[in-house]
Amino acid sequence: MELWVLFGTFGVLLAIGTPVAFCLGVSSFATVLYMGLPPVVVFQRLNSGVSVFALMAIPFFIFAGEVMVRGDIARRLIAVAGAAVGHFRGGLGQVNIASSVLFGGISGSAAADASAIGGLMVPQMKERGYDVDYAVNITVVSSIIALMIPPSHNMIIYSISAGGRLSIADLFTAGIIPGFILALSLAAAAWWVARKKNYPTEPFPGWSMLGLLLINAIPGLLLIGIIFGGVRSGVFTASESSCIAAIYALGVTTLAYRTMGWNDFVGAVKAAVRTTAMVLLVIGCAASFGWLLAYLKVPTAMIELMQSVSQNPIVILLLINVILLILGTFMDMSPLIVITTPIFLPVATAFGIDPVHFGVILVLNLGIGLCTPPVGAVLFVGCAVGKISVWQAVRTIWPFYGAAFATLMLVTYIPALSLWLPALFH
Repeated sequence: MELWVLFGTFGVLLAIGTPVAFCLGVSSFATVLYMGLPPVVVFQRLNSGVSVFALMAIPFFIFAGEVMVRGDIARRLIAVAGAAVGHFRGGLGQVNIASSVLFGGISGSAAADASAIGGLMVPQMKERGYDVDYAVNITVVSSIIALMIPPSHNMIIYSISAGGRLSIADLFTAGIIPGFILALSLAAAAWWVARKKNYPTEPFPGWSMLGLLLINAIPGLLLIGIIFGGVRSGVFTASESSCIAAIYALGVTTLAYRTMGWNDFVGAVKAAVRTTAMVLLVIGCAASFGWLLAYLKVPTAMIELMQSVSQNPIVILLLINVILLILGTFMDMSPLIVITTPIFLPVATAFGIDPVHFGVILVLNLGIGLCTPPVGAVLFVGCAVGKISVWQAVRTIWPFYGAAFATLMLVTYIPALSLWLPALFH
């Protein structure tokens, strides 16, 4: 009956449009009252959920990304990507994807990627004769590359949700190859659609121009090396690297590029504070919800249920992926990571799946959920940038969904794609 109260309250609140954080908090509070436990337990768990030192990395990475967005870094990265891949079929579509790879390594946020890259690329693509839904679809789905490569905020949330025992450096490293595979899959889908619709290509500016543009973008690109290299080598922790990233981003945009004004700085601070507050409130409330799931032995029941269905890890992984894809259509990513990790990670490890490998599967799967209606946050951002309805975008987004799902299946059933690179550093 306790589970009915927990999930029933959560479902009703979600159905009437209550913000996810309050759905999690109120349903936890109602369940604790029903069970006769002290209500203060909910607040204690909420406080412990946000009092994890590793979470310090998230606000600083968010701030560094906001500074880069407002500091004209995205335009320079797009110029490099345009010179490198614009001459392929569907040139600006390929530029969009390549820009997401470069910018994702700086921002670590799919929403920031869709907003920054989409704001620059979608108007250009419309002017060059590309259909607006094609431009929006590429912008939306390619933005989830940012979730896979360092500095992914969601990898940090997964590490904490897994009990803090997983190396953030290993998770950062594990997502790199899957992130590039996703980029190549989306590039193939973009090429196929562009060839079918006879979209134009861009002229190749020459190697000397590509070199000049690359040199111009190096100060911004160095941030990727600083974050990943520092964390991976052990020179500093993920929390320390986030502080260094924020300081470096301010230095690049104010001293090297001289594009960051006072108003831009204030805007970056406000946006980072707002985003951080939302993320931490969700994490705290989800921690209370997750504690109740563990208290009510939901993970143990889930393992027994899965074992009754099949003993084959291939089938179990497929079931978990299907459940996560469904959940991702109506819940945001951060709370889902905090809620589902304590449930499905024990199931995965019980069937011999490496926790780092499972983390990559989880993040990629829920990233796809950000691009699917009815509650796809990144899909909404892309449609707002392109000024089209969600229905207009979803009608033609299927080739890109297909590419993302194919990548998910490859990552799920070929563990070496996630585990080979981390193993090289041990």
